[in-house]
Amino acid sequence: MLDIEKIKAEKSTEELLKFSIINIDKPSGPTSFTVSEFIKNSLNVNKTSHLGTLDPMVSGVLPILVGRACRLSDYFMHRDKEYVGIMRLHEDIQEEALKKEINNFVGKITQLPPVRSRVKREERIREVKKFRIIEKNGKDVLFSTLVQAGTYIRKLIHDLGEKIGGAHMLELRRTKAGMFEEKGLHNLYDFEDAVKEYKQGNDSKLRDMLVPAEIISSLIPVAFIKQESLKKCLTGSPIFSSFLEKKDPYNKDDKIVVFLKNQFVGCYRVVNEGEVIAVPEFVFN
Repeated sequence: MLDIEKIKAEKSTEELLKFSIINIDKPSGPTSFTVSEFIKNSLNVNKTSHLGTLDPMVSGVLPILVGRACRLSDYFMHRDKEYVGIMRLHEDIQEEALKKEINNFVGKITQLPPVRSRVKREERIREVKKFRIIEKNGKDVLFSTLVQAGTYIRKLIHDLGEKIGGAHMLELRRTKAGMFEEKGLHNLYDFEDAVKEYKQGNDSKLRDMLVPAEIISSLIPVAFIKQESLKKCLTGSPIFSSFLEKKDPYNKDDKIVVFLKNQFVGCYRVVNEGEVIAVPEFVFN
């Protein structure tokens, strides 16, 4: 297990800004892209990207990848999401009856993306892992739900409404996106303040916000290479069996992340072709 705090402590703030993540508390109003661009321009870095688009009026967890961490987007992206929201019922029904209908939406469901979505408009299967009522006050219902990535919550509420006489979403907040949760969130005001102090020579607040992108090692199996293999790996070589400190079994098409001790080398796809264990998808050179 890699010690992410140790990795962070060994890097300068400038090094972190080349390969890190900031867990931003997106406010209601701006688009996810606008928030990402604001982070990029404030830090004066070449690139940022966000993990999982939130509608403008939705708030909450919006991890922003900074610098070359953007290349890790696909590895972080396709993870479960958790939300808390308020829906308004068009007709008041008893809580027990509502719970019964909600339970029908737990498990595999078929969704047609909304007209205004950016994805191809065709039915697709998504899994709702949890969907429960927290509190009901007349026609307003506070709910929480844990869903597979790519599930549209507004559409989920609309489809539920079709079974109970109508419902629409009033408010929504994302409380979890994969491994990123509300704990450790930073709002834009605190971020602005941290950047201002950083530019004045005090980097402590900004460093607190920067999560080393090496944290990808907590999601994907880690393989360690020998020192003498590093140069070949950094120039794009596949991972040969002889490169590895330890030869763990990997299944074909699995993803692995490769390190030399605490140094991130890259992300690889397992091929298991003779002595070739894996081929590079992203190398940090």
